[in-house]
Amino acid sequence: MPSVLADVFSWSLLGLPAFLFVITFVIFFHELGHFAVARFFGVTVEAFSIGFGRELFGWTDRLGTRWKLCLLPLGGYVKFAGDANAASQPDEEEMRDMTPAQRAGVLHYKPLYQRALVVAAGPIANFILGILIFAGVFMILGKPSEPPVVNDVLADSAAADVGLQQGDIIRFIDGETIATYADLQAVIGPSPGKELRLGIERAGEPLEILVTPNTVEQDLPNGETVTIGRLGITNAAVPVGPVEAVQRGVGQTWMMVTGTMSYLGQMITGQASPDQLAGPLGIAKISGDVAAQGFLYLVNLAGILSISIGLINLFPIPVLDGGHLLYYGFEAVRGRPLGERAQEVGYRLGLVLVLSLMLLATFNDLVRFNLF
Repeated sequence: MPSVLADVFSWSLLGLPAFLFVITFVIFFHELGHFAVARFFGVTVEAFSIGFGRELFGWTDRLGTRWKLCLLPLGGYVKFAGDANAASQPDEEEMRDMTPAQRAGVLHYKPLYQRALVVAAGPIANFILGILIFAGVFMILGKPSEPPVVNDVLADSAAADVGLQQGDIIRFIDGETIATYADLQAVIGPSPGKELRLGIERAGEPLEILVTPNTVEQDLPNGETVTIGRLGITNAAVPVGPVEAVQRGVGQTWMMVTGTMSYLGQMITGQASPDQLAGPLGIAKISGDVAAQGFLYLVNLAGILSISIGLINLFPIPVLDGGHLLYYGFEAVRGRPLGERAQEVGYRLGLVLVLSLMLLATFNDLVRFNLF
């Protein structure tokens, strides 16, 4: 137990501020999407909250919106006039007592397309934020050179042992063409301790070198340890302009979305284990680890979380944005909203499902950290 307390104390010095920064930044942008579109359509916004529970501090703007930071920073919400709670369930009793002028600012009385746009704006804002972050990182760090070009050779590595040098271009391994750094990793990773014939180009001259990747133990997010091969080089980067950076940001976002949906599909069909799901504890631990590498890496993590939160919020589960859009879809087909009772049952089931997933993810975190 003392070692656990020491780890927690050590994490709190860097990991806690990093975690709060990432979560607050991403949630703020999500809620700002809802807020901005709602204000555009003339919806009365009563509160813009980062976190839940008791208000720590805040202020009221000239249009009557209370901006506040609350005690529990794991979430946030925008409360509109006529909302019964943070999930934007309609408060039928309050709305019945409103004057026509007050009803003009109630989201639930707005045209269907306006309500749908207000709800969708949160996840869309998350996707935009993620794309912009990824694009910015590409512009700062550049893109990997193709084919791979040795930038640095790590000391006491397999690459150093055989004399690889900065500027060497890796052309093939055991006769297999290497076009990207990912191709190189795909060959080196599964080959720990195996002698490979490396074809390189040095100062325009072709060379062949025999190299044996070092054997390295790597911890996986689920707590397992695997053995991989490592060459011990970093790839050179090529500058990226704004247009290509945005294109790559979109591509990286799309890759994350399709990868997440594929994993969820495999999990539902039993082809993948749910132990890869991470909860707040896992995100907090990752935030600290990433922050130790540098602020730019922490911002990149914010981009990853922004895409994840945007995608999750689009799932058709009541209490999430996707659940509201599902209800609006029913309304568009039926010509009238679902009954109050049906919506209430949906919200309860959705809340149970979301809480169950949170408990599962938190359990995974506890197991991963050997705390359960």
